[in-house]
Parts: sequence; structure tokens; C-alpha cells
Amino acid sequence: MSGKYKGVSIAILALLLSGANGQASRPLRQVAGTVKSEDTAPEKPSGWIDKNSVHSEHFSVAAANPLAVDAGYEVIKVHHGTAIDAAIATQLVLNLVEPQSSGIGGGAFILYHDSETKKLKVFDGRETAPAAANPGRFMKNGEPLERYDAIVGGKSVGVPGTLRVLKLAHKRYGKLKWAKLFEPAIRWAENGFPVSPRLNSALSSDKYLTLNANAKAYFFGDDGKPRPVGHILKNPEFAKVLKRIADEGPDAFYKGEIAKDIVTAVKGHPTNPGDITEADLAGYRAQEREPICGQYREYKVCGLPAPSSGGVAVLQILGMIERFPLPTYSPNSIEAVHIISEADRLAYADRDRYLADPDFVKQPQWLTDRAYLAERSQLIKEYESMGTAQPGNPPAGKPQKTYGSGKALDLPSTSHIAIVDEYGNALSMTTTIEDGFGSRIMTHGFLLNNELTDFSFEPFKNDLPVANRIEKNKRPRSSMAPTIIYDKEGRIKMITGSPGGSAIINYVVKSIVGVLDWSLDPQIAVDLPNFGSRNEGVTELEKGTPIVALEPKLKAMHHVVRIVDFNSGLQAIVRTKEGWVGGADGRREGKVRGD
Repeated sequence: MSGKYKGVSIAILALLLSGANGQASRPLRQVAGTVKSEDTAPEKPSGWIDKNSVHSEHFSVAAANPLAVDAGYEVIKVHHGTAIDAAIATQLVLNLVEPQSSGIGGGAFILYHDSETKKLKVFDGRETAPAAANPGRFMKNGEPLERYDAIVGGKSVGVPGTLRVLKLAHKRYGKLKWAKLFEPAIRWAENGFPVSPRLNSALSSDKYLTLNANAKAYFFGDDGKPRPVGHILKNPEFAKVLKRIADEGPDAFYKGEIAKDIVTAVKGHPTNPGDITEADLAGYRAQEREPICGQYREYKVCGLPAPSSGGVAVLQILGMIERFPLPTYSPNSIEAVHIISEADRLAYADRDRYLADPDFVKQPQWLTDRAYLAERSQLIKEYESMGTAQPGNPPAGKPQKTYGSGKALDLPSTSHIAIVDEYGNALSMTTTIEDGFGSRIMTHGFLLNNELTDFSFEPFKNDLPVANRIEKNKRPRSSMAPTIIYDKEGRIKMITGSPGGSAIINYVVKSIVGVLDWSLDPQIAVDLPNFGSRNEGVTELEKGTPIVALEPKLKAMHHVVRIVDFNSGLQAIVRTKEGWVGGADGRREGKVRGD
């Protein structure tokens, strides 16, 4: 067996196929003993890249593109910047080389551990709805709009938050000058960078990007074909924008010429105009929030509070599976997939019912109470699926205003950055423009998000207001789940996170269980086949991986199974006795680099 399952033992493969229990060893491990027979080797997911874990003593940088990782590495290795300094440089290069996933036209959440104070902070750069937004924005004749009727155009564009949140975090924890961090991206934008296979593939499969004249001229040749792999793509317009922001700060983006042009592009969309104003852009503010933390076995797990649902959902799933002997199950066994998928259903049911922007909807604190999770866990039957889970009810004495359930698109693009610097500061940052290429509106060399489709399209459900309905200046609910985990001595144990829309929660839980319960090397943990349930009546298994062999056994337990492309982009960094070891998801082009 090559690449992806390098290090997976014959015994574990046999257990995977049979569903039998197996005892996982406790030290961090590669799971030695490679299967060689091509007859038993599973097919890999499309676009797979074989990778090895990266060991480092002092610092580590992981992101979704090698050029972006190199920028973050340079900031720490050469200039001795902090993790936030490195993240800014990394993000700006990602905007250039992975424009389909994130950038200054979108938003981000940052989870940051300060080594001096030992405090953990959340920086919220989530996009906001413009002041003109109303709850029926994505409804027509009493029905929700079709997916791309809502996404493509100005109506889906939220007020971007990435630059404001980077500046807020830099003000608190940056060491290098702001302008210094723009140099790698400016250099690549002016000199050109090679189009990657992933970018070329995304361009080849997109049906809407050529509708925007700026995007068509930049991403496609005169023959109408996407820029080929290896083509040196220059972006002088973006370089000019970066130089202005480097010199003047984020106000160069949120006020003046660039802001006017964003408004013109959004309002001037020929078929689906939006309503962002210059006042919306000038008034945007990033926020500092407190993380949400909980206990999982001997570890302290910390993540995002609302408006993301990621932190709550991850803690809920871990809290509900804690009573089961996960360490005695083999990776990808029928027991693990069943138990975790059932916990997924319960967490997603609560997520859809209760979670939204806390400035608009009071968030129930009891969702992560250990007593509540213990009670919810009892709904998990060891040998039978519950099908579709219902949201939990407030515990006695903790009244909670009830809102109707609401679904949103929550699309699977996005990117993730994980960094630990030489000072011991750590960062887990998930960043996005939402769908691939966002709203498909390009101006000044960057794309604008379609983040407003993360709101629930239907403002009311069962005659009750939906928590995540659209309202002016509100932040749409997210599933982003950047996570930092501490051991019982209070030291960082693990930094993890992923892109992937609403499935981010499934992916992050998989990586955590892989490292904490199965003691896997982080590269092996992030490369494990993806699975889970988002409480849509089905259990999803990743196409092209050996986990699909569990389909008959799951169906026998009354799971409705769907085989899907489950395209995560996990980055994980784990502390060891020797320093740090990192893994970057084989499903994407990312890498880990450190010293």
C-alpha cells in the first residue's frame, strides 16, 4: 500500500474490513507494518498527495499551499516574528495562490495562545450583513432560492473582516512591523507564481467565474481555457492593493477608492446586485472574544464560541463519546464510526436549533455542560442508529427562548493555518470566502465572499423565528473550528483545524480522536478516511477510501449510508518530547515546515 495509508498495518486493515475491535497502543505512533499488495490497497481520493509528518524542535508552520507556508516560515526563521506575524504573511500569500478559498475579501477566526500570559484568545473577523439586509433576502415567492441563484452575485456578499481581524490580532501579539508581513505576497504578486493543480482543477470545474470580466481576464486565457498548471500568473492589481494596505493599514481597504470599487462591483452585478455601502465597510469592527473550553478525558479542549458553531459542536461530540472505550477501537472500525456518527447527529441537531450570532441571539451555556452531554449520550445505542436526532431541551431551571431549526449552505471551501512559534505562542486560524471563488465577483485582483449564504434562508420555521436568520449587521453562523488542546500539565498538546463547510466539525473530531485516543502520528490522523453525520438522515463515508467497506454493516444497524467526496484540509501540530510534529492533509496541496 502506498502513500496515503503508508504505515497502516495489515492487522488494522483487517479490523477495518471486519469491524472487529483492536487495541491501540498509547505512544504517538506511525502504525508500523505496511501493506504491500496492490490487490488489497484501496483507491485514494482524487487529487491525493502523499506526505510524511514533519518533526521540528523550535517552531512549525502548516497551511494549504507550499508558497504560503514558506512565507510564514520566513517570518519566523529569518525575522523571528510571532505566530500571528507568520499567520498574516501566510494568509496574504494564500489569497494569491489559493484564491478560491480565502483572502482579504472574506473573513476569518483566530484562536491564539499567548505563551507569556498563558491566556487563550479568540479574534472574530466574521463577515457581517449590510445594514440594508432583511430576513427574506434569499426567499422568492415564499420559497428559498436555488443554491447558485443565491451565491453568484452581489446579494451574497458580506462585509469582509479578514484585514480588520489580522490587524487587531497583530496589535495585541505582533512583533514585526505590519508592512514587513506583506513583502512575500507582494513579491509573488509582482513576479508571478505557478498555477497549482488544485487551482487549475477548481477553475476547470467552475461554471460561473467567467461571468465576471475581471475574473475571466485574470484566470482564463484568450482561448477561454483556465490557466494551465505551471503557468506563471502575475497579479499587479493585487500587488498595488497590498502595498497600500501595508503603508496605510486596513483603512486603505475599508475607506476610499478600494471601498468605493467594492460597493460598485457589488451593487453593479448585472443579475444579482447586492446592497453593501461604503458606510458598511467603514463601520466594520473585528471582535475579541473568550474561547469555549471543555474536558475530554485528561485533556482541555478549546475552540470558538458563537457565531461559530464549531467550538460548541466539537465539545459536544467529544463529551458524548467520552463514555465509550474509543482507545480500544481500531481506527475506522465499525464501532468508532457508529458511535461518533451518532454523537454527530445530536450535536448538529443542537447546532441548527440554538447557535447564531451572540449579539443577536442569547446562546445557551448549558449546551456544553457535562451533565447535559452525559444525558444526551444515553440516546446513543451501541448497535442501532437513531436516524435523525432532535435537538435537546433546556435543563430544568435553565429556561431558554426556543427558536426554529434553520439550515444554511455552509459550503466546503475555506482554508486553515496552524502555527507554533519559537516563543511558544500558538495559532489555529480558519479563513474563508465561503464557496469556491466566493461570489465570483473580482475587483482589484481579489475575490469577494458569498458569506451571507451561511445564514438560514428561511427566516421562520414552524412559526418560530430561526436563530440564524439574516438581520442587518449580524454575523452568519459558521462551522469553522480552529482548536487548541492542552494536556493535564497545561501545556499545548495539539493544534488543529480544517476547511470543509459544515463537515469541518466532523473532520476536526476525527483528527482529535486520532491523536488523543489512538495515539496516531498527526499525519496519519489527518489522513484517516473521513466519515460522520450532519443529521440530515444519513451517515456519510468518504469515497475512494477503505471506510466504504463498512457500508453493509452500517446499513444492518439502520444507518442510511451515503458515499461522498469528503474533502477535508486538516492541519495538525502535536507536541512530543522532542518538540513538534506536524501533518498536512493529503487531500490538499498543503505542507508543514519547521526547525
